[in-house]
Amino acid sequence: MSGTTTAAAALRRRAAGAGANRWVVLVVLCASLLLVAVDATVLHVAIPAVTEDLRPGAIELLWIVDAYPLVCASLLILFGTLGDRVGRRRVLLLGYGLFGIASGMAALAHDPTVLIVARMVLGVGGAMIMPATLSILRQVFPDRRERALAIGIWSAVAAVGAAVGPLLGGFLLEHFWWGSVFLVNIPLMLVSLPVGWLLLPESRGDGKGPWDVGGALMAAAGLFGVVLGVKRLGGGEGVGSAFTVVPLVVGAGLLVAFVRRQRRRAHPLVDLRMVGRAAFGTAVGCIVLAMLALVGLELIAAQYLQLVLGLSPLETGLRLVPLTFAAMAAGLAGARMLRRFGPRRMVCFGFCLTTVSVLLLTALGRSDNCALMLSGFVLLGFGLETTLFGAYESMLSEAPPEQAGGAAAIGETSYQLGAGIGIALLGSVMNAAYAPGLHGVPGVPAAASSAAGHSLGEAYEVAAQLGGPAGVALRHAARDAFVHGLHVTLLVSAGLLLLGAGMALRLPRVMACGGSAGVEVPAPRDAAESRVSV
Repeated sequence: MSGTTTAAAALRRRAAGAGANRWVVLVVLCASLLLVAVDATVLHVAIPAVTEDLRPGAIELLWIVDAYPLVCASLLILFGTLGDRVGRRRVLLLGYGLFGIASGMAALAHDPTVLIVARMVLGVGGAMIMPATLSILRQVFPDRRERALAIGIWSAVAAVGAAVGPLLGGFLLEHFWWGSVFLVNIPLMLVSLPVGWLLLPESRGDGKGPWDVGGALMAAAGLFGVVLGVKRLGGGEGVGSAFTVVPLVVGAGLLVAFVRRQRRRAHPLVDLRMVGRAAFGTAVGCIVLAMLALVGLELIAAQYLQLVLGLSPLETGLRLVPLTFAAMAAGLAGARMLRRFGPRRMVCFGFCLTTVSVLLLTALGRSDNCALMLSGFVLLGFGLETTLFGAYESMLSEAPPEQAGGAAAIGETSYQLGAGIGIALLGSVMNAAYAPGLHGVPGVPAAASSAAGHSLGEAYEVAAQLGGPAGVALRHAARDAFVHGLHVTLLVSAGLLLLGAGMALRLPRVMACGGSAGVEVPAPRDAAESRVSV
């Protein structure tokens, strides 16, 4: 007990540097979270405008959206451990600067390749920002009650940021060009850099063990290979194509090698033995399945609202707001639901509720049904957040207190990886279901049908070039094919969600109590921290 008391006293001394300014520090850190959360969603309503201006292919369009979360997920562990070595504030400020530079690159991009590279650099900046902010937040709030309040504010900012993204993007697209959705990051970075330098405390880890840069790069390369193969499959490449099989095989091999490397090392980047525990591994699987099944639906929904229903970008953003505010409501009620129902019933209920919402949305067609859409989005947001909250708590309460940081890193990486692969997978399903509906349209040449099969936006352009009855027929066929593809994608998503509900039955029936007398229980705290890593 004396060792625990000494450790707690040391933690309080390290936090004393923040003093009365800890709430100001929270404001600065929340601004960082707001930036990352907004950037994760602001591009969604701009996709049709980007498609019209840059004319990316199907694979390029997926990369434009997917590059940011994939790179961010790949580098979270690397930059989290780098912050422990050289200083978390230093890495955070470097991430601010890189984020601002990449935002300017994205805003001025003149072709899809430049925009993809800029989105990758944004992912690097995001990977620098997130682990550093979480570490600093835990440092300056040593008291658990104050920290719980701070995490509650942090979670609310995450939900508001996700809601503001589509709204802000819609407003900017109403008055400016699509690149303006990236320029909004620059003023915030210009303020955050000097304020962060002056107010944020510096901190480092204990420095034990070597920094396994090779392992982190191996994991990043493996993830890139796997997702690249999935993207090529989604773009119509067969499994017999070398450019599809090679990335998949090499990527999977690198990930297997990474796991073996971590098991052999005395000081691994992530202690993978935690994943072998039933509750921990099940919770991680639930997180990945939830994000894999759902994250691509918001992107597809934005295209449906604008290209099928003909809504403006601002109207599209407003339609997506209920989803995020329902998620915020579930987050606020999450701790109470978890205490009352336990992880197993809470996560299973969240999956089932989300499945109902997805199946409800299959009734959407070519005409606007605002009431149906509102009901589906509210259930979707509430169910998804209920699932993630319960899964994160179960995962992190299973981890020993001394490994809470590694558990949080696994949670964040699972969230981001599930989101990245989900966009690729659901986008691939959407493309596979959409393109065949354009074959054999009366009066439309085969070459025009092939070009229209890349995306609904391109189909409208081809229809405009054809003109006459052929153009009208192609436009109607493309709209019908897109709605059919949306229904197929929703059904695939529902299947993944039901799989997650079955997996959730392996979670504990009641809340785990991790920790002992006199020791703070870190699970709820870190669950909220991981959950808001949007």
